[in-house]
Amino acid sequence: MDLIDTPTHHDPIRADDEHGHFTGAASGREMPDIAERGSTRQRGRLDRVGMSEIELPVLLLGPEGRIRMVPAKADAYVSLDAPDAKGIHMSRLFLGLQDTLEREVLSLDTVKRALEGFLGSHRGLSEQAELRLRFDWMRKRQALVSDHAGWRTYPVEVFGVLRGGVCTLGMSARITYSSTCPCSAALARQLIQEAFDRDFAGRAAVDFDTLRSWLGTPEAIRATPHSQRSHADVTVHVASSASAPTLDELIDSVEAALQTVVQAAVKREDEQAFALLNGENLMFCEDAARSVKAALEADPRIVDYRVRATHHESLHPHDAVAIVTKNVPGGLAA
Repeated sequence: MDLIDTPTHHDPIRADDEHGHFTGAASGREMPDIAERGSTRQRGRLDRVGMSEIELPVLLLGPEGRIRMVPAKADAYVSLDAPDAKGIHMSRLFLGLQDTLEREVLSLDTVKRALEGFLGSHRGLSEQAELRLRFDWMRKRQALVSDHAGWRTYPVEVFGVLRGGVCTLGMSARITYSSTCPCSAALARQLIQEAFDRDFAGRAAVDFDTLRSWLGTPEAIRATPHSQRSHADVTVHVASSASAPTLDELIDSVEAALQTVVQAAVKREDEQAFALLNGENLMFCEDAARSVKAALEADPRIVDYRVRATHHESLHPHDAVAIVTKNVPGGLAA
């Protein structure tokens, strides 16, 4: 049974009369309702009317199987398709959404039921509805080598649009990773070669121990490539709520494609392993975007996607950015 009842314009919180007044259920007082009956200065439909940055809790099922409540921000909208109507019933959006989120563990089905409730409470006014919920998703991550673990926070969003009886559902996540510049790495290697030429010029051969000792000096590794903290902002539309990937699965897939995700608990052996990962996975922003694209293309549960790879340059004061979409007609745009 759905947790949102389907209200009508004659819901119990109001009793309109022909003069545009209603009787409040709590006080019994007659109060004007100009949104319902009042005149409007100009006629015409509106694409979206509602509220943004609504403060609400969501119930999440954690990896340990326990339900926890976390703060979220919501955007809730309906279209205003009745050209003579002055406005929508914003309180119905707020109260319906609050009631659902306080009772139900969040899922894409929750989003769909909320959207159906939005339109049910705006019959005759609205034909489209949209809901977006933003919150932080936390995961405990194992260190690369040591036996330590630490928590990571992922800003995420779940959303849906209900239009013409068709519900489009999806999710977004931001994954933070390290990107080491391939060009910078090549330039650093050149300087190391030049240092070798300088220090061993004229020698026909260099014995193993001498060379190994030299490689461990600052004079030898005189240049290092530059790296930067980077973000992959990934948005996907799913085929259905029943077969959709979980947030964990989406995050894991993107992190596996990128390889160099930032770490939580780190000892020296973990830092060394991270340096090796960066050296083995040199990437421009174009490389990162293509790697994530390939991972999303391989998941049949995802019908559309948008990837934005942003490298917050340590060399420049500006960012390097690559954006790719699945290029679905009418779908997510670059």
